[in-house]
Amino acid sequence: MSDSPARLHAIVTGIVQGVNFRWYTKRHAANLNLTGYVRNRADGSVEIVAEGPRDALERLLDLVRVGPPSAVVDNVKVHWGTPTGEYSYFEIRY
Repeated sequence: MSDSPARLHAIVTGIVQGVNFRWYTKRHAANLNLTGYVRNRADGSVEIVAEGPRDALERLLDLVRVGPPSAVVDNVKVHWGTPTGEYSYFEIRY
């Protein structure tokens, strides 16, 4: 792990909508000083785009692999990229 900047794009599947998953992700991302967004997708999955230090992004991934108590995370598909700097904070998108 390192503190070099990175961009995380993750698709989380399972029982992840209607269980406070977006709020959970936003709270942890904000605590880790990450920027980006989380949103529900029409197929029932949740999409996360986050930028910040790689080690903080890895920590966020560890947290979303578990999710809040009422969630059941089946899979997290992860793609790493170069940060764009386009976000100034972390938000829930609708």
